[in-house]
Parts: sequence; structure tokens; C-alpha cells
Amino acid sequence: MADEDLHILLIDDNAVRATVIEEGLREAGHRRVTVIRDMRELLRQIVEVDPDVIFIDLENPNRDALEQMFQVSRSVRRPVAMFVDQSDTASIEAAIDAGVSAYVVNGLRKERIKPILDMAISRFNAFNRLRDELDRAKQALEDRKIIDKAKGILMKSRDISEEEAYALLRKTAMNESRRVADVARSLITAAKLLG
Repeated sequence: MADEDLHILLIDDNAVRATVIEEGLREAGHRRVTVIRDMRELLRQIVEVDPDVIFIDLENPNRDALEQMFQVSRSVRRPVAMFVDQSDTASIEAAIDAGVSAYVVNGLRKERIKPILDMAISRFNAFNRLRDELDRAKQALEDRKIIDKAKGILMKSRDISEEEAYALLRKTAMNESRRVADVARSLITAAKLLG
């Protein structure tokens, strides 16, 4: 998707500040900008808008406001750039933990909007790649455990070697056009029912 095609959601209850960011986005070539000024039912509004990127501007956020924004960041899985006038280490760490892609303290200037947007998208994409790699590694480990357990069941019930048990699982998976791990899960379930 080209930068200009991005649908950007701007959340700010202050009309003057929102206008500064909106103008910065439009000057950077972004035409699809939606502004939300009402902070009530924020998550529902974000889901309805379904943006590609979210900009949140909070003047002097209290803990409740920050926590609400962090909940949003965790839930929507989109690049989020958050602007605050002041912050502390705990808030910055909480923002990072919540998946905020760019946490900008005292940085609201029109000319900074485009680089902040680019950084938020880049960091979000890098984080997503890492999360995907971690999820794949976790799944592979889980699959390996399931396959090992199924091999153990076959080795014991059929009095065959580990290699033969794996070959049987693999052959069954190929014949049924399924993954070896899925066949192994079925075998474990069946063994529990029969055992």
C-alpha cells in the first residue's frame, strides 16, 4: 500500500492540536485522515473506522488515560504513534509493553509528523515480524512435543522403532493431506479415548 493510500486515524480531544497533526499529515500527502475527538467508547470507534495507522495526542495524560490508550494499542494491532507533552520512565515502559510504535514526548510540530509516521510504521512492522517468528517457533516446539508423544504411543502399541513410528505418522499425513502434527494430535486424542 502506498503511503498516500494509508487511512490514518487521529485521536485528540483538543481541536487546535488535532488540526496541527492533520495539516502535517495532509502536507505529507495523506488524504485519508479521520479525526476522533470524543474519547468515549474509543475502541468501538477505532474498530468502525478500521485505520491503517493511529495517531493519539494526549496533552498531559493521567494514568487512566494512558492505560486506556495502551489497551487500545494492545487490542487493535496497528502502528500507533502517541504524542504526550510530558512523561516519565514508567509511562514510556508501559507504552512499549503495550505495543505503541512511537511514543513522542513534547514533539508536536507539523514538520515532524511524516518522519514520526514512517518510524511508527517501520517499528510496528519490525515488531510484527519478530512476533510472527516467535509464534512460529512456539508452534514448531509445540508440534515437536505432540509428534514425540504420538511416536511414543506408536512405539509402545506397535513395538516399533522411533524412526518407524515417525515414518508411519508422515505416511498417514501424506495420505490424508494433513500436517504430521495434526495426525499426531488425532492419534493422541484417540489413544486417550481408548486408554
